[in-house]
Amino acid sequence: MQRGTPFTIEKFYSLGSVTAVQKAMSRLTKEGEIVRVAKGIYSRPKPLAALPSIKITAKAEDVAITWAKANHYKMVPQGLESAYRLGLQTQAPLKTVFWSSGPSRVFKVGNEEVQIKHTANFKLRWQHRPEGELLRGLMFVSPEHTSMQQLSTALKRLNISHEEKLVVINKLLNNSSLRTWKNKLSSIKQTLTS
Repeated sequence: MQRGTPFTIEKFYSLGSVTAVQKAMSRLTKEGEIVRVAKGIYSRPKPLAALPSIKITAKAEDVAITWAKANHYKMVPQGLESAYRLGLQTQAPLKTVFWSSGPSRVFKVGNEEVQIKHTANFKLRWQHRPEGELLRGLMFVSPEHTSMQQLSTALKRLNISHEEKLVVINKLLNNSSLRTWKNKLSSIKQTLTS
């Protein structure tokens, strides 16, 4: 159990009965050895380097990721976040929001808050892949208000090879949810192949 890293109670069920593990977790929580950060998710407090008397538990985002993994849900940054990271949008998101195949919910740890929004499966496609990041970014902005320069910048920010860029563009050209982007994606493909 790394300090400041969330973990699920389920990981310990192989060590004894469910009741025994729950009692042990409850005792460790009362003693201050661990902190319950969400239902079934705990963290070992970590002293702050500058002020050892202050202990931090876990980041809300890490708790959300732990929850998604434990329940086998897909989870990706929302379209606005992807658009911002890729330079398709200049306004940074005010809240941390993820799209998920799981139920909508909010995780709060201290002053941090992460929102999980249930969304359609096609928005979660290519999880943790460059084409998925670009897909979600393009879903958030319109082709009419996106210049070819912005699209080129987005491709550069994916940090992938020239060949991989062609693969990504071909996948997106064949994606029915990006029909309105067909002309711009085709133009980018031409510049990459010429």
